[in-house]
Amino acid sequence: MKQHVSGGAEEAPPVTSATASSQANTERPSDPGIGFREFVALMAALMATNALSIDAMLPVLGEIGRALHLGSENDRQWVVTAYLLGFGGAQLIYGPLADRFGRKSVLLVGLVIYVVFSAASAFASNLWVMILVRFLQGCGAAGTRVLSITIIRDCYSGRYMARVMSLTFIVFLAAPILAPSIGQAIALVAPWQWIFIALALFGVVVSVWTAMRLKETLHPDDQIPISPQGIGSALETVITNRMALGYTLAMALMLGALFSFINSAQQVFAEALRAPDLFAIIFALAAGGMAVASFVNSRIVEKIGTRRVSHFALLGFIAIAAIHGVVAWYGHENVWTFAALQAGLMFCFGLIGPNFNAMAMEPLGHIAGTGSAVVGFTTTVGGAIIGFLVGQQFDGTLVPLTAGFLGCGLAALVLVYVTEQGHMFKPRKGES
Repeated sequence: MKQHVSGGAEEAPPVTSATASSQANTERPSDPGIGFREFVALMAALMATNALSIDAMLPVLGEIGRALHLGSENDRQWVVTAYLLGFGGAQLIYGPLADRFGRKSVLLVGLVIYVVFSAASAFASNLWVMILVRFLQGCGAAGTRVLSITIIRDCYSGRYMARVMSLTFIVFLAAPILAPSIGQAIALVAPWQWIFIALALFGVVVSVWTAMRLKETLHPDDQIPISPQGIGSALETVITNRMALGYTLAMALMLGALFSFINSAQQVFAEALRAPDLFAIIFALAAGGMAVASFVNSRIVEKIGTRRVSHFALLGFIAIAAIHGVVAWYGHENVWTFAALQAGLMFCFGLIGPNFNAMAMEPLGHIAGTGSAVVGFTTTVGGAIIGFLVGQQFDGTLVPLTAGFLGCGLAALVLVYVTEQGHMFKPRKGES
């Protein structure tokens, strides 16, 4: 086995016994058979299927709601939440399958499911059909989340894994920046159903790319038989490992804040800010904050460490959320204050997400597929539920949303403090 992803001088350093976790010192880092730049681009494209599936239809949620004859405006949030629940729940299936049958074949199955139900979403005639097909679309996309992180974990560990994930996020975050504009552009020339057709076509492109270029990264000796005991063992590992559990739950809270914004975004611009025409631009600015943060993280995380970067970013998130809440409470919110404060929140989130994920996965290298599934299931389903509950409180103002940001940030801080046993900001010996 080669010791790291091929690609010459642009490569991240290989995993070594000095940088891997104590449970992963004997691991054999895998070679996916493609250069580093293409590896990052493919992993980003896989992750982008999820971002596109959520964000592309946000500008037309009002049209979708009218087409489905929804009784309450808040009911349109089910178009997002149903997808997220399928996306989160199915991850528990993909993990064990990936550890038994390999990464590539299972990934391709997920992509096929995604393509089929992306197309089927275009033909939904009522809310219940839309909930079902969006749930199944999310089930297909779940494979891209589990397998992309698992494949990265097959090849990298520790701070190097965090760096690769940050580089992947830079490309991946072009999706939420562009997706609303793409959706809005499609809606100008075609019915909203064509947004789902476009998602299906994107899935076809990624499927062909994966089939033709990616090598299997699971070593035959590392295959794990499928069994309830295997899933139970992975769950037990996550639950009993303080670092894995703490950062998984903290990430669920941060995703809850993000999903609450996504759920409410169209209503925020149409009703609270009265600027629906600026939706795509302001949303892009906010998502751009995450993209900039991911680039910054990729440049500094190896030197500064995942803990120091993410812990300070969490404090920044809480501070900006508090300011945002005060501005909303006193009625001084306008589209430009919202844009600036939301971009700041997303910048902090961009420093938190890759590092929290990397630290949650670090102790799970020996069960990367199933471990990634358990972490993904917990963070996504937990975040979807939190985001839906916050989104359902929308009352035409930004107060419930900003209160949700602040509450999620403070709860995540408590979890991180307990996880680190009060020793925040400092790298631990042999850890990130």
